[in-house]
Amino acid sequence: MSTSMSANANTNPSASLPPALFEARAVGKRFGGLVAVQGVSLCIPRGQVHGLIGPNGAGKTTFFNLITGLYTPDAGQFYFNGQPYQPRAAHQVVQQGMARTFQNIRLFASMSALGNVLVGQHSRLHSGVLASLLRNKAWQREEEQARQTAQHWLNYVGIGDLAQQPATALCYGDQRRLEIARALASQPQLLLLDEPAAGMNQTEKQALRALLQRIAADGTTLLLIEHDVALVMGLCHTVTVLDYGQVIAQGSPSAVQNDPAVVAAYLGTAHHA
Repeated sequence: MSTSMSANANTNPSASLPPALFEARAVGKRFGGLVAVQGVSLCIPRGQVHGLIGPNGAGKTTFFNLITGLYTPDAGQFYFNGQPYQPRAAHQVVQQGMARTFQNIRLFASMSALGNVLVGQHSRLHSGVLASLLRNKAWQREEEQARQTAQHWLNYVGIGDLAQQPATALCYGDQRRLEIARALASQPQLLLLDEPAAGMNQTEKQALRALLQRIAADGTTLLLIEHDVALVMGLCHTVTVLDYGQVIAQGSPSAVQNDPAVVAAYLGTAHHA
């Protein structure tokens, strides 16, 4: 990418802003009489870390499920790389360039750690069913490359020496790392993390923060739901706060922390003090 600037760049405030990778515009979802998400809009520039916080039941996971095609929006529109986007199936989400983790860890328990990450590469492999049955040379080369790539991602998240261990044999923090490695194996542009620090002790959270910073520095854009406010405020460029399915605040971590609506709805007056 060229580092040169046009003559009028300094007169255009938006010229220095990175382009948006993902946008939500007035997205809404209703379940019968319950309004779970209402008019939610946010914009995530490429290469940034965006936090989504709010009380339990605020609509955060529902919003993730709308992005990833588990639910269909009743209103509004998503945009990805500047184009309208509406997923219909999980494989379309991955092919689009997104991957996610879940609040409740979803691993293939009987598979090895390496096997779980291999599953994450499925959408990027080219050998068909016939090649898999015949196990021809092309299939063997791709299989070996896939195994090397899976090992790379295990090394990347810090559990490379556990490659042959069953997923259930890993401690809780390492299972969280394994789920992130599996998501990264699909080579996402946008990684969505649903409470990645849930259940972790303080040491594990510190290691997670360093890992997420590394992922972002290496070029993957992050959107995360997280209840650990300190983690969010220390990691994210921008934070969106939901309450009862609506955006009540959005901006820099410092601005959000001092927003009276956020203090009242989520952080609490004692925390603010």
